[in-house]
Amino acid sequence: MPDLRPFWRAGQLAGNQFREDADNLNKHASDTWQVHAANLPEQISYESALQAGRAFVQGYAKSSGYLPEIVPLPLRHVAAAVVCACNEESTLGQVLVQLGRLPLRDIVVVLNGTTDNSLERVLEQPGITLVYEPERAGHDVGRALGAKMTDAESVLFVDGDMVIPAEQLAPFLFAIDRGQDVALNDLTSLLPPFAKQDEVSRIKAYLNHTLGRRDLGSNSMTAVPHALSRRMIQAVKPASLVVPPKAQMLAIKQGLKVSAPCQVDVIRSNRLRAGNTGSGNDVARLILGDHLEALASWMGTSEHALRTNLPSRAEVAYRRNVR
Repeated sequence: MPDLRPFWRAGQLAGNQFREDADNLNKHASDTWQVHAANLPEQISYESALQAGRAFVQGYAKSSGYLPEIVPLPLRHVAAAVVCACNEESTLGQVLVQLGRLPLRDIVVVLNGTTDNSLERVLEQPGITLVYEPERAGHDVGRALGAKMTDAESVLFVDGDMVIPAEQLAPFLFAIDRGQDVALNDLTSLLPPFAKQDEVSRIKAYLNHTLGRRDLGSNSMTAVPHALSRRMIQAVKPASLVVPPKAQMLAIKQGLKVSAPCQVDVIRSNRLRAGNTGSGNDVARLILGDHLEALASWMGTSEHALRTNLPSRAEVAYRRNVR
């Protein structure tokens, strides 16, 4: 645990420099905090780093008279967020507000197939990079597009239909900033035992098990929020993000660092639609197909290629019976 007093005093000094006519209180507080965050030890834990940031914010509020609405996350590298949305006017504005509390250089919103007022909600927020596609492209295509629209070294992916507090998003960025390449949402404790899981959760676990990453359970890039490093995006190519399980397979195959550092309960908060409810729904079939594509791609590589000289069922039976 670092000594918090220097960070409190640094915040107090920064707060004294704030003027009410400054463009943005949160931006000033976040920018000055990032300067002092460079003094944190490189191997500091997320909890300790956040405590140092909170001490800075308390000192800032004490001297300025204003409490910044930021998450004082110490990042060493440039970070961005990609938001995919289609007809999310009721939630999209608040999603962007929460992202604005994080130290992000870029926020890319990919609107596709929107027929409501989602576009107006985006235009109400300053500093947003907008990608507008009139036709429905889907979230996976949107994430691939968004990843190409920023060169940030850490990229957080969220959807426009779920308002997740910035405090719950921060650990994903911190994990990537400190060396991970893929930071997945850890849903393990929210799922029932394997025997009672649905086919989607099972095939996610099967893919991870096949790839030698049983520790990942059913955690997958099909779920948000998750974050990726620029190294990962370049290694697997942005186009692979169109099929998230395939991108995850490629990351594991190439020896990149894949983990599930934190949990956001998106199961109970997931917006129910006609296409994602009921057994064998459209979304479930899509996810199953994506995982089968990932498995087929993995097994098609030379080191994992299926043997073509497998014995016939009759030959197996003969060998067993003659023993």
